[in-house]
Amino acid sequence: MKQINFDMDGTIANLYGVDGWLNDIQNENTRPYTEAKPMMNMSALARVLNRLTNEGYSVNVISWTAKNGSEDYNARVAEAKRAWIAKHLKSVKFDNVFVIPYGTAKQNYGVGILFDDEEANRNAWNGTAYDEKDIIKVLKGL
Repeated sequence: MKQINFDMDGTIANLYGVDGWLNDIQNENTRPYTEAKPMMNMSALARVLNRLTNEGYSVNVISWTAKNGSEDYNARVAEAKRAWIAKHLKSVKFDNVFVIPYGTAKQNYGVGILFDDEEANRNAWNGTAYDEKDIIKVLKGL
């Protein structure tokens, strides 16, 4: 199966660039998830993803909830992440948006290509994995 999978935080959404992000997360405020800026040109990403889905690729997001977040907070985080995707990549048809508990093995949710800023996730992936730096370049080469 031809599949492309994206992490969100630090990969397509600049969560760590939001002033006070850690304090907000520790206090169960979803603000960093809603205010995170895109980490690349989202129009360019949408164009290449739409081309690839037309060529038979499926596209997923596999993203973690907050570390040590309560059940209620993690539900709000999942909602905020889905809203962020709908806002910034509204033309892209995602096959799945998995918002899974922090630390869960991402390789249980997808195959193919993974883009993730966390090296441990890339190393554990059962396929080809890339960091966030060359997403558009890699996708244009498919």
